[in-house]
Amino acid sequence: MTTLLVSQPNFADHQTPQGHPERADRIRAVEEALSRPRFDKLKRREAPTGDLMLAELVHDGRYLDILRRARPAEGIGQIEADTFISATSLATVTSGLGGALHALDAVLLGEVDNAFCAIRPPGHHAEIARPMGFCLINTVAIVAREAQRKYGAERMAIIDFDVHHGNGTQDIFKADPSVFYASSHQMPLYPGTGRADETGVGNISNAPLDPQTDGQTMREAYLERIIPDLVNFSPDLLLISAGFDAHERDPLAQLNWQSGDYGWLTGKLMDVAERYCGNRIVSLLEGGYDLKGLAGGVSNHVAMLMDGAVGRLDD
Repeated sequence: MTTLLVSQPNFADHQTPQGHPERADRIRAVEEALSRPRFDKLKRREAPTGDLMLAELVHDGRYLDILRRARPAEGIGQIEADTFISATSLATVTSGLGGALHALDAVLLGEVDNAFCAIRPPGHHAEIARPMGFCLINTVAIVAREAQRKYGAERMAIIDFDVHHGNGTQDIFKADPSVFYASSHQMPLYPGTGRADETGVGNISNAPLDPQTDGQTMREAYLERIIPDLVNFSPDLLLISAGFDAHERDPLAQLNWQSGDYGWLTGKLMDVAERYCGNRIVSLLEGGYDLKGLAGGVSNHVAMLMDGAVGRLDD
């Protein structure tokens, strides 16, 4: 396997208040973990600037105006309870989108087999008309639409293993049978969506997990529900909303996954990608707020993408 790592040179330009869990140190922890010799084989590229107008592929026509009005001339502005935007946040958002689209190009043009994008802020809570939950634009949704628009992909699949349900991604695609969305997530937990009976037009597969459950429960949810639904959909391309906040160390949730669980799950998704979409996977960082847990989860995820072996960095 050839794996591309896309980094974001201006990740720190999106500023959040002191003590906020979605902070620049998250990317620093990921970069440190992936700088180890274990990851020397990664192809590495910096994210280029993207076209923010592509947000209109998934958000309504007033959405970017909401962000621009909320953006302060200096300092940090507040959009809603826990979602902030600083004077330079849109530059970070634009490079995150550019990096994700660069990864899409590299994978679909056959330069690499798969890619991981170490970008922030996360995106999967951003709905059609509302930024929320630390998220300013729904990057993974834009990538899915661009794969359809630019490359003619007919059957897009998004797997979301962030501990919080990706209400925004579900909101965008719930009536579109050409995009399959599946999520494992703790319930009850923010944002309160993601019941098993939320199935869209047969294209949504939710696997809510009880608090304090572990990786074994996750394995059962994927083997019994999400993987069979994904196989039945038979995607052309697999996108991953890769959140690492189900880790037992994470302060914002109460699941008990270990770092190696992310390697196991990535391997199962790779099995499906090998069978149905020529190994093609683009993975985007979402949540993960304990730095050690984030580093361990990312290491196992990327090591599996590279060569089918877990990284075995600290649990």
